[in-house]
Amino acid sequence: QVQLVESGGGLVQAGGSLRLSCAASGLTLSTYAMGWFRQAPGKEREFVAGIDWNGGRRYYVDFAKGRFTISRDNAKNTVHLQMNSLKPEDTAVYYCARIIYSNKAPIGSWGQGTQVTVSS
Repeated sequence: QVQLVESGGGLVQAGGSLRLSCAASGLTLSTYAMGWFRQAPGKEREFVAGIDWNGGRRYYVDFAKGRFTISRDNAKNTVHLQMNSLKPEDTAVYYCARIIYSNKAPIGSWGQGTQVTVSS
């Protein structure tokens, strides 16, 4: 059974940092491009960042550029999202997913997500 488990969220003040992790079971992440998404209350889930299968290419949406860094450790079957200079508008549930790197579309199942709350 494929399972993605996100962790590392929490409550942080504006300007602070968090490092999110995504661990996989029943799935070898090294064969997939991976992405992070987020969903704020009352909003659609949106793409944040993506990384290809070996980390050679990374893509960020505008609000993540310069503040967020996506990385992966294929030996540990994990993907991470380092988030710096956090803003209240970054408050959301963050999810990882396999993606099609060319169009950043998610594929497969979602994990439960991890809540990030940024206070002003």
